[in-house]
Amino acid sequence: MGKDIDHDILELRGSSISYFTGKMENYFRLKGIPYRLEAMNFPSEVKRNQERIGISQMPVVGLPDGRWMTDTTAMIRWFEDAYPDNPVVPEDTVQTFVCFLLEDWADEWWWRPAMHYRWFYDEGARFASGHLAREVMGGLHLPLFVKRAVLRRRQRNGYTRGDGIGRAAVAGVEADVAALFSQLEAIFSKRRFLFGDRPTLADIGFSGPFFRHFALDPIPLQLLRHTAPNTLEWVMRLWNCSPESLQGDLLEGIPDDIHALLQHMARGYLPYLNANVEAIRQGKSTFTTEVDGVTYTQARSSHYRVWCLSELRSRFNSVPQDVRPGLQALLTDTGMWEALWEQGDLPLSEAQESRLPFWADHKMLQVNS
Repeated sequence: MGKDIDHDILELRGSSISYFTGKMENYFRLKGIPYRLEAMNFPSEVKRNQERIGISQMPVVGLPDGRWMTDTTAMIRWFEDAYPDNPVVPEDTVQTFVCFLLEDWADEWWWRPAMHYRWFYDEGARFASGHLAREVMGGLHLPLFVKRAVLRRRQRNGYTRGDGIGRAAVAGVEADVAALFSQLEAIFSKRRFLFGDRPTLADIGFSGPFFRHFALDPIPLQLLRHTAPNTLEWVMRLWNCSPESLQGDLLEGIPDDIHALLQHMARGYLPYLNANVEAIRQGKSTFTTEVDGVTYTQARSSHYRVWCLSELRSRFNSVPQDVRPGLQALLTDTGMWEALWEQGDLPLSEAQESRLPFWADHKMLQVNS
């Protein structure tokens, strides 16, 4: 084993309808890592999590030795070292880099439209506020209708209209989701997973927005049923995976339908990351930017996403020299190369996020659900 740990059952604390909790559950099931899901109790756990790991967000994972962890990307990296059998990253270096790109995109871009569908429409907000009020707010001695109202106001102010999605942006955001559904449907109508007959880190990344949001919340679920049934089937297929599922074959290289996803990422997420970098550099807590035809008004700036961009660059720089020209050509052809390096020196703090997954230095928001 890569790390000396006791292989008892892990404690996963979060919510049964949480974006990132669902991502970790898909990963643990795929790897065959035993865990139990426990509801994170609000507000009693907030201070305790901040003391343990620097922040309170869903999920946190407790190890048998008493340590606690945060940040799904960093946790998966750690568990891949601890459980090296049946890795979720491909052997092919270029495919591995593309997996990291897609996982970052799924984590840091698609959560916003996922939260939009959950909280903008009354149908979704009724479902989510009732569930969360009962599941994670049991420690608050308030009437249920008050808890639901608090959740709606908090989530809308923090994650939808309070993070850049004004009413003028709604149509564009939903068109962005429709384009993603169409691209994924083209892939899953031909093969079982993004890169072939077995899941990879990229599939795990997209389980975040899909498993507990797009394929669960009323409105996006209806859209998936009617416009992307193969994608909906992929969601359940991934959930039903086990370590044996990691024995399938992968395609060679990067197929054209994955190129389409990278082009989509280049149009939206990378320009957003660069606008966020500029806001952090100028000391702004919010910024307004137009990406892929949609204007995000007063979006919250994030130190953490500066680090995300830095990580993508670092991963490219760690690619072997003989592979770099081909990878650079791929990134250039899909419109990603210039955007990836557009900003100069990034405004990072010293050793930022170097203690993840056991301590978080910077995060934009406290809880994603």
